[in-house]
Amino acid sequence: MTRAMTPSPVLRRLWTRLAEPTLVRRSVLSVTVAFVLVWAVLLGYNFVNYKHAITNDPGLLKYGDALLDSLDLIADPAQAAAVVSATNHWTNIRRRQIGLLPGVAMHELRDSTSGQVVYVPTALQELGIPLSPPQTSSTISEPVVHGQRYRVYAGQTPRWTLRIVEMKRPDADYLRYNGRYLVPYLLLAAPFVLLPVWLSVRNGLRPLQQLARRIAQRNTDDLQPVGFNARHRELSPLEQSLDTLLARMRQKVERERAFVQDAAHEIRTPLAVITAQAHVMARSQSEEERTQAQAHLEQAIARTSHLAQQLLDLAALDEAQRPAPRDLDVAQWLRAALAQAAPQAMSQQIELSLEAPDTLPARLDLPALESIVHNLIDNAVRYTTAGGNVAVGLRHDGTLLHLVVQDDGPGIPVTERSRVFERFYRGVGHAANGSGLGLAIVQQAVRRMGGQVQVGDGLNGKGVGFFVSIPLPRNA
Repeated sequence: MTRAMTPSPVLRRLWTRLAEPTLVRRSVLSVTVAFVLVWAVLLGYNFVNYKHAITNDPGLLKYGDALLDSLDLIADPAQAAAVVSATNHWTNIRRRQIGLLPGVAMHELRDSTSGQVVYVPTALQELGIPLSPPQTSSTISEPVVHGQRYRVYAGQTPRWTLRIVEMKRPDADYLRYNGRYLVPYLLLAAPFVLLPVWLSVRNGLRPLQQLARRIAQRNTDDLQPVGFNARHRELSPLEQSLDTLLARMRQKVERERAFVQDAAHEIRTPLAVITAQAHVMARSQSEEERTQAQAHLEQAIARTSHLAQQLLDLAALDEAQRPAPRDLDVAQWLRAALAQAAPQAMSQQIELSLEAPDTLPARLDLPALESIVHNLIDNAVRYTTAGGNVAVGLRHDGTLLHLVVQDDGPGIPVTERSRVFERFYRGVGHAANGSGLGLAIVQQAVRRMGGQVQVGDGLNGKGVGFFVSIPLPRNA
């Protein structure tokens, strides 16, 4: 039993390095492909010129006329036959040298007066191509003999009649020959093109590699600007983008650090109350004191639970991944949400009202919508005085969904309205308990849905109102 050969770690690393895509290799490969395209274009250009020359100005006609003019100076048939024989031999040797086979040329010479054959190769004699009738000028014909097409030159002077026969050269032979002819020139030019390209790409990528090394050497908590000072115009946008990204990350880290500090501060108070009241309940001898301590303990636990839930809601809204939108009837869903808030409103003698269409179908981010409605209604009921009113309105104009929550409570001073969406910010002069996160959650949820929320006046010139606009999908 033979063990399968496994490549050594060195070979594996070498193969991984070779298989890894690089910009240098890509550039060199692109130039190589360009060379192949240039070769193909030159070959096609030469082929078109060749076909044009064959059709309009065939070289065989010029060659035959020149040979016939030279023979017209010779009167001796034997001497003329020797000249034609030598020309026939030399021409075919030359054609073989330049790769023009199978287009062998065969010359035939006759006496124009008697019609006697002065010179004819055996191959041409055996081929048996019929003679063309005498013409006043030289001609080129293309007869087909035994399935093979030939090109035949026929020219005549008062002294001599000359025929030159060659096999018609297939297009594939021409392309093959010229393709091989062009390759050495391209190979000779390749190093003078590929080497500068390789050097230019390698040197051009050096600043990018320096930037990468500088970033790799930074500490994990270093969010300061890169400070690379790129001298190349192409690298400036990359450096600016990195600095912008780092600035955003610094802001996010600072914001989250402040958030954690504020959350710790906020949660410390109810935890201290829980600890103190639990200590009172454990050590108090009075039933009244234990009852009072239990009430304070339950209140602190409820506040802690509410704060923890709001922190979880805010963290969920901060996540980059969003749930898929859902189809729902917003009007019916809003009625159900108000029904859940009705017991708390009734306990505080607050009247809830809703102005909305009977049905309003839409495709929305339901968790974000729940956060908006729940926190706006909870804030309105929490801060409205007993006997007050909370009015909720819902409508749409085809492109936007408009949600309005107004109350006639103590309201928010105009000077403080710009800060109500800050995390853990609570205005002064309110007796109701709260964490200061409700409106921050509303703003974050509205932003996630691509909408806007504004603070305005409440009911009858009192209180405060929150006006939310959410874009609707095109098919909604």
